[in-house]
Amino acid sequence: MVYLIIKEICPTSDEVIIVTSSLMKDINSKIDLYRANAIRVLCSIIDSGLLGQIERYLKQAVVDKNAVVSSAALVSGIHLLNVNADIVRRWSNEVQEAVQSKNPVVQFHALGLLHQIKINDRLAVSKLVTQLTRSAVRSPLAQCLVIRYVAQVIKTSTSESGGEDGPGRPFYDFLESCLRHKSEMVIFEAARVITDLNQVTPRELQPAITVLQLFLSSSKPTLRFAAIRALNKVAMIHPLSVTNCNIDMEALIGDSNRSVATLAITTLLKTGAESSVDRLMKQITTFMSDIQDEFKIVVVEAIQSLCLKFPAKHRALMNFLSGILREEGGFEFKRAIVDSILCLIKAIPEAKESGLAHLSEFIEDCEFTYLSSQILHLLGDQGPSTADPSKYIRFIYNRVILENATVRASAVCALAKFGNVPSLRSSILVLLRRCLYDNDDEVRDRAVFFVAALQEQSLRVEQGGEEQGALTQTDHAGFDTPLGALERSLREYVAGPASSAFDVSAVDHTPEAPPTPKRGTGPKKKQAETAAPVVTVDAQLELAKAEVSAMPQFARFGSVFKSVAAVALTEAETEYAVVCVKHIFAEHVVFQFKCTNTIEEQVLEDVSVAMDLIEGEEIFEETETVTLARMPLNKEGSTFVSFQFTPGTFVAAKFACILKFTSKEVDPSSGEPEEDGYNDEYVLEDLDLHVLDFVKPGGSVNFRKQWDEIAEQNERVDDYGLGQRESLEEAVDAVTQILGMAPCESSEVVPPNARSHLTLLAGTYVGDVQALVKMNLGIDATGNVAMKLSVRSTDASVSDLIHQIIANA
Repeated sequence: MVYLIIKEICPTSDEVIIVTSSLMKDINSKIDLYRANAIRVLCSIIDSGLLGQIERYLKQAVVDKNAVVSSAALVSGIHLLNVNADIVRRWSNEVQEAVQSKNPVVQFHALGLLHQIKINDRLAVSKLVTQLTRSAVRSPLAQCLVIRYVAQVIKTSTSESGGEDGPGRPFYDFLESCLRHKSEMVIFEAARVITDLNQVTPRELQPAITVLQLFLSSSKPTLRFAAIRALNKVAMIHPLSVTNCNIDMEALIGDSNRSVATLAITTLLKTGAESSVDRLMKQITTFMSDIQDEFKIVVVEAIQSLCLKFPAKHRALMNFLSGILREEGGFEFKRAIVDSILCLIKAIPEAKESGLAHLSEFIEDCEFTYLSSQILHLLGDQGPSTADPSKYIRFIYNRVILENATVRASAVCALAKFGNVPSLRSSILVLLRRCLYDNDDEVRDRAVFFVAALQEQSLRVEQGGEEQGALTQTDHAGFDTPLGALERSLREYVAGPASSAFDVSAVDHTPEAPPTPKRGTGPKKKQAETAAPVVTVDAQLELAKAEVSAMPQFARFGSVFKSVAAVALTEAETEYAVVCVKHIFAEHVVFQFKCTNTIEEQVLEDVSVAMDLIEGEEIFEETETVTLARMPLNKEGSTFVSFQFTPGTFVAAKFACILKFTSKEVDPSSGEPEEDGYNDEYVLEDLDLHVLDFVKPGGSVNFRKQWDEIAEQNERVDDYGLGQRESLEEAVDAVTQILGMAPCESSEVVPPNARSHLTLLAGTYVGDVQALVKMNLGIDATGNVAMKLSVRSTDASVSDLIHQIIANA
């Protein structure tokens, strides 16, 4: 008890000398228990200065005949590596002798300390592992350590060889021999390491899966759980290799341990064939009522993956999901089911009708406002385009009568979208007029708005105008007035003198891009109320994107993947102002040069930009040039140049640009340009095409789920030093900006005074190549930041590219 008190109190610098003297006497005691406890306490309170004085006693304790004393010294050595590593490294000979101990615990601790001493020397670690694999290690715990060290050496050698393992994988024979060890923990550890190997082949997996299959029928719950969890992980990448275990896993569905049963179900759903789906659904139905919500969510996600794998079975799987949706359960469980049904509706067109029907029935008895609003939005979005949209109106209008104000407001919006169906418009107007007397302001305002809009649409149709259906305009029931511009206009109208009624048609209809939030920015200065609306950079980019998308010359390129913000190619005070917007397509890049003439009494005609490749000649090939017919004074116009590149190639390029045009003088009397002109040119700044232009930030809704779905062989891991930084937050911002990706799950927020932090990034490269990044950052007392970067991508070359970007930054 005294030793524990001393360890917890941790004496001050004035008291430590007295305490140290007392503990030194106990280290030399004849009672082994006192010696062991004194060593543990002394090493926890001592500093690097006093460590040298007691080193002699600790080295003797390492090779002590008593296992308790020796083990205490070895464990203390592991902790002392953080105090003074140089002194502990001098114990190598004594620790090496302790590795040969007959006591299993001493051997385990000695091996752990020896590895920590040599951990920074790859060659020394490789020699140690080679030596241990050729010698007999008595302790099962120590043998498990050897297996883990072997896994690290294999991973290191694989990354250095470029990921090419082949049949000559080092130490694989040793791992396979451990599968025949007499200790169950050693057998499982070897099987787990084999299944986690990069680019493991089915032939290499077979011995490990055979052993795990035997563990499935073990009488020990821990072994059954460990085996089924390992097989579940293998099934994500190699489902065919696990199919031989299906019979054993089906027997575990009724296991008394619900964790084992849940893993068995989810694994079977990943490995089962299409013919076994119906049988599995029957077994799961009786199983679901006995497990907690957290396990049910796992099963629901597995069923969603199975339905996407076998779309022909969507009806049976959708019926199962709708059945458990009506059962008792918490919010997270219900939301998981609803999200799964939404995903299936979007991915499988045939499941749309049945999915909407099941969700419509669910909101009749739904106690969660969030889910009701989400489903009502879906019904309003998808319902009008179904074969019989009228069948959903009853379910929606019931929400107007029976639910709270939030759900009623959502139901009004959903009803209004059905008003875009001509045959239903009159009925929808009748229902919306009943909502005008609702006791909630929000519901009444929405009803008034939609009634007026639908009446205007009916009047326009009666006068011979075009019908606007739900398939073309679903947002705001066909209203295209930007809400931000409408709000600004209303504020100006209320603030100023009102001589006439507010006119909606006078509102600026320029499309607004969603604002990009930036962490750390304060409130902006208040704009003058009389100032004209400022067109943001994002809005300008959207307008440029819409312009290039509408050009028939580029129609065959497909949709625009990304538009890059404009780059100025001239200085501010020059005769001609030229900026370039880069539009990235699947296999093409279109450069849009926005040109402005600032010279009075001069008109430019036949304006174009000649582009010559300085870097990247082998990758890019010019395909199209669209000239600008005429550019008057202070009027902006655009000329375009397109290049084709090889799909899957993400390289930087540099272009030399020359503005070419025909210059004509303007007659001051008539204001018309003269017929004769002369050809001229103007040298622009060089234009760079960066690798980051091919990546679009964001694209990950559930980072961890998408990370697990990407094949592990596409993962690349490396360590980097970022130098001195003021904080981890600065390092996170710097790396995020270098990679051009978006943070996920608010992981960019670094807690105050944090010494380490994990940031998750997501992005999509051209060709719909998803890339996910885990950034583990740590900062020491001097401000030096180290980073472990893990990258997974659906294309392994993109994983390598991201590491190359960081290495070259």
